Amino acid sequence: MRLNKTFKNIAIALPLLALAACSSNDTSDEQTTVDTNTEVAQQQAAEEAVKVQAAKKAAEIKELKRQEIAKLRSEHIIYFGFDVSNVTEEFSSILDAHATYLNANSNVKVLIEGHADERGTPEYNIALGERRAKAVVTYLENMGVAANQLKVVSYGEEKPMVKDRSEDAFSKNRRAVIVY
Repeated sequence: MRLNKTFKNIAIALPLLALAACSSNDTSDEQTTVDTNTEVAQQQAAEEAVKVQAAKKAAEIKELKRQEIAKLRSEHIIYFGFDVSNVTEEFSSILDAHATYLNANSNVKVLIEGHADERGTPEYNIALGERRAKAVVTYLENMGVAANQLKVVSYGEEKPMVKDRSEDAFSKNRRAVIVY
């Protein structure tokens, strides 16, 4: 009889024990799922933060390049003396800046326009404008710029910057222009 009572107590206790064991397993499984979901969310947030930082950095770099090209476009004229086609030291810093940019951006191509004032024959001024443009090209090539990045055109006296017959106007029309 005592044995029966012991078995009876065991029979009652086993399902409760099993229930308790299942119950604690369910809780730990739920906690594991919550922990895993939290880790995944944190990892996704970290990845998103990295993407945002990368996008900000790319935008900063793009803005710096835009500012650099804007500055180069604002300082893109090389002036020459009367009937002269050699680049003076006065314009070396401008050309050095263009050379640095072109060397760093080998896919960028520029057009060098040569101009002359209206004194002289049209044929002579076309040739003079070409010599001026080629002098700028030679300077840039000596600074390491690839020849395939540079193209020359001469307008001679055909496209004056200033349409006047004063010495000041003539001096502004004797130029080479770097066009991006």
